[in-house]
Amino acid sequence: MYDGITQPGRNGECWCGSGRKYKKCHLGFDERLQGLYDQGFEVPFRSLIKTPEDIEGIKRSAKVNVGVLDYVAERIGPGVTTGEIDRWVHDYTVERGAIPAPLDYEGYPKSVCTSINEVVCHGIPSDDEVLVEGDIVNIDCSTILDGYFSDSSRMFCIGEVDAEKKRLVDVTKEAVDRALAQVRPWGLLGDVGHVVNKFAKENGYTVVREFGGHGIGLEFHEDPFVSFVAEANSGMVLVPGLVFTIEPMINMGAQEIDMSDPNGWTVRTLDRQPTAQWEVQIVVTEDGYELLSW
Repeated sequence: MYDGITQPGRNGECWCGSGRKYKKCHLGFDERLQGLYDQGFEVPFRSLIKTPEDIEGIKRSAKVNVGVLDYVAERIGPGVTTGEIDRWVHDYTVERGAIPAPLDYEGYPKSVCTSINEVVCHGIPSDDEVLVEGDIVNIDCSTILDGYFSDSSRMFCIGEVDAEKKRLVDVTKEAVDRALAQVRPWGLLGDVGHVVNKFAKENGYTVVREFGGHGIGLEFHEDPFVSFVAEANSGMVLVPGLVFTIEPMINMGAQEIDMSDPNGWTVRTLDRQPTAQWEVQIVVTEDGYELLSW
C-alpha cells in the first residue's frame, strides 16, 4: 500500500482493530485509497484514520473541552482578568480527570490561550490583563483525556462592542459554517479553505496564511494542515475517519501578522486592526461530518 503499512490477507484480521476479516472491513476502503493515490491525489496515511474506538475517546475528551468553554461563557465579562480565565480552565479540566493540552506544550506556560482584539492567536493569560467593555476575545481550549485530544475555541464580545467588531466576529463564525458545508466524504480539503477565503474577501476582510487548522486526536497536532487560503479542488482527500479542526483567523485589516513578541508566542496583526477566530473539531463520516468539539 501507498503508506507502507502491510495489508492483511483477505481473511486476516483488519488493521483497524475491529476484529473483522479484512475483506469484510477495510479492503474496499483501502483499494479506493490506493486508486486515488495512483491517480495523483493526496490521501492520508491510514495511521491518521481514527477507529470507532478512537472517535469515542475523542468524544469523551471533547465533552470536557466543550464544558470548559461553556463554563467560561457563563462567567466572562468586563473586569475579568485573563489570568482568572486560565485558572477556571485549569481547575475545571483537572477536576474531571483531564489535562489542559496547552500547559507546558513546547514551553507554553498556561492552560489556555486568550487572544484579545488585535491578537491573532496564542495570547498568554495574565492577572495584569483585564477585559474591558468593547473587547473581543478568543478563548482557545484544548484537552487531553485518556490520551485523546480535543480542541475548540470561541469568540466572546465583552459588554457592548462596536458594530465593526461585532460584524467581524459574526462573519468569522459564518465562515466556519460555510467551511463545514464543504466537508463531504471523498471530497477535497482545499474546498474547505477556499470558501473561507472567498467569503472573507467578499466581506472586506483578509485571512491569515501562516496559521490554520490541523489534524488531531492521538496527538495535539497531526496532518493535515488546514489552510484557509487554499485553492479549490486541491488538498488532501477527506477520507471517512479523518479528524481535524476548522479554525480560520480573519483580520479586519491586512493579512500580515507580527510574530515579534518577546514571549515567543503571542501573534498580532501587523496593522493592529482587530482579528477573530472560531474553532471546531470534526470527524469526516460516510455521509458528511460529525461535530466533536465547538
